[in-house]
Amino acid sequence: MSVPEVESFFEPFTETWSHLLIAPEGCCAILDPVLDYDYRSGRTGTASAGRIAARVRERGLTVEWILETHVHADHLSAGDHLRRTLGGRLAIGEHVCEVQQRFARLYGAGADFRSDGSQFDRLFTDGERFRLGSLEIEVLHGPGHTPACVAYRVGTAVFVGDLIFMPDVGTARCDFPGGSARALYRSVRRILDLPPDTVLYFCHDYPPEGRERSAYASVAAQRAANIDIHDGIGEDEFVARRLARDAGMPLPRLMLPALQVNMRAGALPPAEADGVQYLKIPLNVLGAPDAADDPQP
Repeated sequence: MSVPEVESFFEPFTETWSHLLIAPEGCCAILDPVLDYDYRSGRTGTASAGRIAARVRERGLTVEWILETHVHADHLSAGDHLRRTLGGRLAIGEHVCEVQQRFARLYGAGADFRSDGSQFDRLFTDGERFRLGSLEIEVLHGPGHTPACVAYRVGTAVFVGDLIFMPDVGTARCDFPGGSARALYRSVRRILDLPPDTVLYFCHDYPPEGRERSAYASVAAQRAANIDIHDGIGEDEFVARRLARDAGMPLPRLMLPALQVNMRAGALPPAEADGVQYLKIPLNVLGAPDAADDPQP
């Protein structure tokens, strides 16, 4: 299988990796771009997305796709901004509608908010294949972290979003609304069944002290050493470990701002009568996950 050309860009505040996938014909896809947000002032910015855009222009590339792996809870997406400035089709997995319906209720989004995924240009189904020049990209639905997570496989590379991180960091948390540790185990094992030399590109890295940050690791490295799901860890053991880890984790600091933007494909909420756009913070609503969100096999 072919080894695709990938350039990765790191945003330090949310510790997010975005990726530029480049086809030999000079077209490209941007994966998981970040819209900067200062929660103290309520100001957004495009410096992080601008670094990707500058590289696209420097190389004379044509953006055909802007690909989201899921509705992120830890950073705001620059997908809509880059679509408007560089062109390309903005896409995500088809189960985004479930996420939109859930969070439209949380934020009281109102009748004008569409929870049919129509803010995106394309909604992918599991196993669907599409092209970026001569590259063929396969979509792998990977629920567990959220119901709508997908990974994108192209040649020997897979862009896994938040499903799995570096081996010493583990896997995604599963305590967000709609999360499921059992579903995550099955999603990640599907990826770890790929050839050992497959390279997994992450959306985040949270390195322990002394290790340099990395945007990728091989399937072989994950199967040998991932602290949550290395070979030999069965589903029940994984679920118990994952739920125990999640119980001690605080919510991401940008979760409440991010979700209401990302469910709109990275567009800010519409302006109100005074011409100002507002983010909503629901009070005393989020708490412990519902056990029903983690079904038995």
